Amino acid sequence: MTNRFDDIRPYYDSEVKEAVQRVIADQNIYPVIQYLFPEKNPEEFKAFLSTFETVYDFQIKLMHKVIRKIVEKSAKELTYSGFENITPGESYLFIANHRDIMLDSSILQILLHENEHSTSEITFGSNLMKSQFIIDIGRLNKMFKVNREATGREILLASKELSAYMRYTIKEKKQAAWIAQRSGRTKDGNDRTEQGVIKMLSMSGSKDFVENFSELRIVPLTISYEYEPCDIQKVREMYISSKQEYIKAPDEDLKSILAGITDYKGRIHFSVGEPIVDKLKEINNNAKGESEKHKQLVLEVDRQIHKDYKLWPNNYIAADTLREDSKYSDEYTETEKAAFLNYIDEKVSAVDINDKAQITKMMLELYSWPVLNIESYE
Repeated sequence: MTNRFDDIRPYYDSEVKEAVQRVIADQNIYPVIQYLFPEKNPEEFKAFLSTFETVYDFQIKLMHKVIRKIVEKSAKELTYSGFENITPGESYLFIANHRDIMLDSSILQILLHENEHSTSEITFGSNLMKSQFIIDIGRLNKMFKVNREATGREILLASKELSAYMRYTIKEKKQAAWIAQRSGRTKDGNDRTEQGVIKMLSMSGSKDFVENFSELRIVPLTISYEYEPCDIQKVREMYISSKQEYIKAPDEDLKSILAGITDYKGRIHFSVGEPIVDKLKEINNNAKGESEKHKQLVLEVDRQIHKDYKLWPNNYIAADTLREDSKYSDEYTETEKAAFLNYIDEKVSAVDINDKAQITKMMLELYSWPVLNIESYE
């Protein structure tokens, strides 16, 4: 068994019992138990965790229940489509739009399991790995580290190592993997794949364009939230960033994770796209040079993500309100419109920025981008 990737890989089964004991001993476990399992006696719950011997135990006996509980508490419903596009037992690289730090990848895991697929490995930003408790929870949950804090030449080396690990995971371990289409969450609602992600994936390939990306079996994944997790926090950050350098508070990422867990999200839909395999030959034949091929692959990922987005009344209301027209008035009721605009007003009123008109506009833009992106294909 290789030890090349020990710094970034998830835990092996042989490391589970020791990691679980650290989790149990950490005081951070208590508020988690109280929020998600108020009916449970903490000591009995910790005794239950002590029985875990494999990553599968941790994911299915605990995390599956945890994520289902979060969805039950903070969403109206969870639906999905497109699982017929992938085959149980096959490994894929899911490239997804990224709206919530934790839930995007976590919900995918429960849907994979419930649709008779193995769970995937998951990217985990090093900027979030600030405590042993978080590291243990992540690595027990099949998360592998993405170095967000590298500088200079370290960035290139970290990218090459990440690329090699993901190809090794999919090709050799026969495990699926999840990665966001960009570094960090989409904060303005405009889901776009960074070409650097595709370039990074190509670094570990030793063959031509078609073979290199055929090995990865890329599947676009579209995540649609009726109410955007951390919407006002994202808009606030974008507004401040437009005026000056934005400096995160030390506990800001953790607060975003907790807000994503507890804030109401309305309806949630996950759509699994079609594996990008046959399309690679077309791209290879039509594009000249690796950079142009990467760009065309980015456009295909974006096309599927945009077209598979589940548009909610909120998205149509935001688009019509911004443009001061009624193009999509058949997609919502006046009651729904009043409720959503009131929701926007309440969020904007609570933010610590005086430029309410601009904050309102940015909130509406965040919700309208999925509509605008679909319109661009008409």
